[in-house]
Amino acid sequence: MTNKTYNVLFLSTQNSTRSIMAEGLLNSAGGGRFRAFSAGSQPAGEVNPYAIEQVNLLGNAPAGLRSKSTDEFSVEGAPDMDFVITVYDEAAGEACPRWPGQPATANWSFRDPAALRGSAAEIRQEFATICREIRRRVEIFRNLPGEALDELAIQRKIARIAGVGR
Repeated sequence: MTNKTYNVLFLSTQNSTRSIMAEGLLNSAGGGRFRAFSAGSQPAGEVNPYAIEQVNLLGNAPAGLRSKSTDEFSVEGAPDMDFVITVYDEAAGEACPRWPGQPATANWSFRDPAALRGSAAEIRQEFATICREIRRRVEIFRNLPGEALDELAIQRKIARIAGVGR
């Protein structure tokens, strides 16, 4: 098993809800194997309080979570990403940023709980549902064997050497 720490960037459009929850959950559950970040192409500038509440209810203290732009991760000195995971709902037609370079990529399609209109209880329930769904995906990802993660990272490095990456 590898001792590598993998950098994972969760992308959404506004970086206020789903990507924030994923960042907080993976940083808490990653056990030092993962360092999670999140960003958005059109950041909202603030984190949705229901997102923070749900991550806290799952026992994951989200210290330092903030809505930020993808620009922060595309400058010199930014962490090199091993994995980039978009968390937007493709079915809703949301425009989500693409990431340059050759990190291993995936889309975890989740409904946007912030889009729900209703009572505070209904909105809170939707946030709880989506947060649990994100947590399940994070746990599956976290439990992948190191060999599988290394293979994905190696494929990315080969693409870079071949001149396909940034």
